[in-house]
Amino acid sequence: MPIELTGDMNGQGLRVAVVVARFNEFITRQLLSGALETLARHGVRDDDVSVAWVAGSFELPVVARALAKTGRYDSIICLGAVIRGETGHYEMVAGQASSGTGAVAMETGIPTIFGVLTTENIEQAINRSGGKSGNVGSTSAATAIETARLIQAINTG
Repeated sequence: MPIELTGDMNGQGLRVAVVVARFNEFITRQLLSGALETLARHGVRDDDVSVAWVAGSFELPVVARALAKTGRYDSIICLGAVIRGETGHYEMVAGQASSGTGAVAMETGIPTIFGVLTTENIEQAINRSGGKSGNVGSTSAATAIETARLIQAINTG
């Protein structure tokens, strides 16, 4: 029978950093609230969570990389909202935020979770930040816990 490696949802003892974009803050604050509530619900202590605010989603990866390189965090969550109607350079910002977040994870080995909304309009962003479509901040926090635990299982397995 094959060995199955899984991560669990026990956040006790995990240290998590959350990087949040101020641009579209009325949306990103809701994402942050969802993330913090989910982390707490799964046992991550407030003292083990650091929140760093950046200007916009474009800046998320560089700060996530700096946090990852400290070695103090088991997982990093990047939260932002890129709304097509809000910026003329939607594709560039969304693409750089996405690829940069992935590059941080690959370079450092620290789970770096992409919790950036990329929507066509404000209504979609509202729906995905606590409205009828759930809260991407919350799902990103759950992913951060599970992925950190899976990597720990791999390293100790």
